[in-house]
Amino acid sequence: MKVSLCLIVWNELKGCEMDVPRLPLDQFDEVYAVDGGSTDGTVEYLKSRGIPVHKQPKRGLNAAYVHANDMATGDAVVVYFPKGTLPVEDVLKFRPLFEAGNQLVVASRQIAGSVNEEDIHFLRPRKWAVLCLATLAALLWRREGYFVRDVLHGFKGWTRDAFQKMKVLDYGLSIDIEMVVRAYKLHLPRCEFPAREEARGYGETHFKIWPTGKRLLAYLWFELKRKD
Repeated sequence: MKVSLCLIVWNELKGCEMDVPRLPLDQFDEVYAVDGGSTDGTVEYLKSRGIPVHKQPKRGLNAAYVHANDMATGDAVVVYFPKGTLPVEDVLKFRPLFEAGNQLVVASRQIAGSVNEEDIHFLRPRKWAVLCLATLAALLWRREGYFVRDVLHGFKGWTRDAFQKMKVLDYGLSIDIEMVVRAYKLHLPRCEFPAREEARGYGETHFKIWPTGKRLLAYLWFELKRKD
């Protein structure tokens, strides 16, 4: 099986400088990046490291994943967000899980053995919100197979054949939970492995949980009415 590694970036120069030199790039059949319109030197830095950069033709997180899949030549794609918050060696955990038959693999911050950046706090609103969305999605669409707990982690991988079957939307930011929901509806083999996430050491997340959560609930309503 040929596996492609795609770095999803948007003004992540500091994260790239931390992660890219340590990523085991030689363990993948191809490595490239999809950029959402960086202006901080991210693109120039990646190119200086010999990594091709493809500018996504449409804005949005969904569009980034769609373009990542379109640009891949491998049988499977792993997407990684270089932010300095995850062990870079975790990218090596995907290939064996693909070879075991899984078509969607999620690096989970919600299962035993994982660490969420909020775990050091008593109140964990982001973590709890993700678990609520995961439970709701499973109650609505899961009829068999593995129950995915982390439905909002971008660090994941899929087979290109499965991605085509999912027919994900090419706009918005529903892609992470959408891929799980579509995997449930299509009865695709899926799994998670525990990931250890640290707090972001610079900048702020592009996706605040409460406004993002409202948009994701709107997506779930759309999926309820979706015919395919």
